[in-house]
Amino acid sequence: MRIEDQVAQLGPGPLTEEGLREHVWPLFSRTLSSVQEIYLANHSLGRPLDQMAEDVRQALDAWYDRMDGAWDPWFAAVGEYRSMIAQMIGLSEASGVVPKTSAGQGLRAVLNSFDQPIRVLATAGEFDSIDHILKVYEAKGRVQVTWIEPELSDVGVPWIEPEKVLEAIQPGLDLVIVSRVYFSTGQALSQIDEMTQRAHSVGALILVDTYHAAGVLPLAMESEGIDFMIGGCYKYLRGGPGACWLAIHPSILDSGRRTLDTGWFAKKNPFSYARPEPVEFGERGDSWLESTAPVITQFQALAGLRLTLALGIDRLRAYNLAQQDFLRQCLDEVQVPSIKPVNPDDFGAFALVPADDAMGFAAELRRHGVNTDARGRTVRFGPDVLTTRDELKRAAQRTAQVFASRLQKA
Repeated sequence: MRIEDQVAQLGPGPLTEEGLREHVWPLFSRTLSSVQEIYLANHSLGRPLDQMAEDVRQALDAWYDRMDGAWDPWFAAVGEYRSMIAQMIGLSEASGVVPKTSAGQGLRAVLNSFDQPIRVLATAGEFDSIDHILKVYEAKGRVQVTWIEPELSDVGVPWIEPEKVLEAIQPGLDLVIVSRVYFSTGQALSQIDEMTQRAHSVGALILVDTYHAAGVLPLAMESEGIDFMIGGCYKYLRGGPGACWLAIHPSILDSGRRTLDTGWFAKKNPFSYARPEPVEFGERGDSWLESTAPVITQFQALAGLRLTLALGIDRLRAYNLAQQDFLRQCLDEVQVPSIKPVNPDDFGAFALVPADDAMGFAAELRRHGVNTDARGRTVRFGPDVLTTRDELKRAAQRTAQVFASRLQKA
């Protein structure tokens, strides 16, 4: 079944469980037949389509059948991958999408595009990999980091205040790093357009981590003037590990900016094996490529990207918000507290239940057949287009059982 054809049968209106069951669920027959638990960890590892295995098989078949001739279909798939990422994040130039094996690899490429130690502004809410890389670079004297600490919000989770970020963007700064959606709390950071303008006004660049936003929220990288975006397909885009990217704004490409993270694929005409001095780089974003890449990861991601673009980010967002709201209602009915956003647009694609021992809570839920996960002092519940309302009701009931059991033990 061709993904776009199946989705087209849904029609143009809002997504419904009935329509998804009829037209989209058949694209996931292997996933839906193999997992018996209620899977609410889609914000962690997205469920793959049947087509993903076929795409990877085609990549391997090309290797078996064509040997070094496999590079033709491999390059074609990488090109399609770059084009779909560009379409999704609002970038007109597909070459500005540079495939990476991790978002952290993309961050390092940006850090290594500066010729001297730099001043960085980042938030303490960034994902562990970003946090870790910055601290290692700081220990090596490569960066000096100013950290914006979160404050406890009205809804009870640590919150990055946009105004604090804006106030901290001062002359002398070189790079601002923020997340569009924060991994531990689901906060959807507002005022990034203002942060971008402020950064540019003081001569700084901005990098936005979109790992929890790509496929969840509409993104407009180019029109908002964001210099760099990093992200990956592991979660909402159903592409598995290793299918990540660094996206570069056309103005940065126009400037001829380069990174030390380079390799022979970044050369002009790499398969000519010429070694001119000075070195010659490929065009535009190709000059940010590195050495021989693990192209199979791009094949992993193609089906999920096709589905996401076919369904449409706006429709996916509306459907997910309705799922989150329904889940919170179910939790209320069984007297389990949940984090309730004042404005749904303030959060990403998962709901939160507070818990002192959140990791232990999530582990116990897993034993009750509900797959969630935990960060900090909250358990994360991430529904998707394969999650039914009946599953959300049952998940709430089982959460209530675990909640009551833990209260008794306390």
